Amino acid sequence: MQTYTIGHVAARTGVCVDAVRYYERVGLLPSPTRRASGCREYTDPAVSRLRFIRKSKDLGFSLDDIATLLSLRADASADKNVVGTLANSNLDRVTRKLAELERLRDALSDLMSACPGHGRRDAYQILQSSEHVERT
Repeated sequence: MQTYTIGHVAARTGVCVDAVRYYERVGLLPSPTRRASGCREYTDPAVSRLRFIRKSKDLGFSLDDIATLLSLRADASADKNVVGTLANSNLDRVTRKLAELERLRDALSDLMSACPGHGRRDAYQILQSSEHVERT
């Protein structure tokens, strides 16, 4: 069976070494066997699991959600409706965040359009107050 060092696993998965160690500590990644030197030895299933974790994080899932998804992958008898519930919840969170970002973009655009592009510093509204963007 092929084994990999933590650095190799990090390079293959796009997950930094510190994150690999963290995922082990919090139980998302099983602790690997160790060489006599103490170096971790990862297998292909660990690499696959790390890729799944990274892709799930890229999609905005929390580590708690990822733990649930990993347990669902491992348990053929698990309630697969949970996946849909988690995905819908994550989609709602992303939609709210997108709306907030669009609101911030519009507020910044309004402030920039009020800046003359030349002249005195006090002509720039964006510099006048730290409260130029009200939160709703």
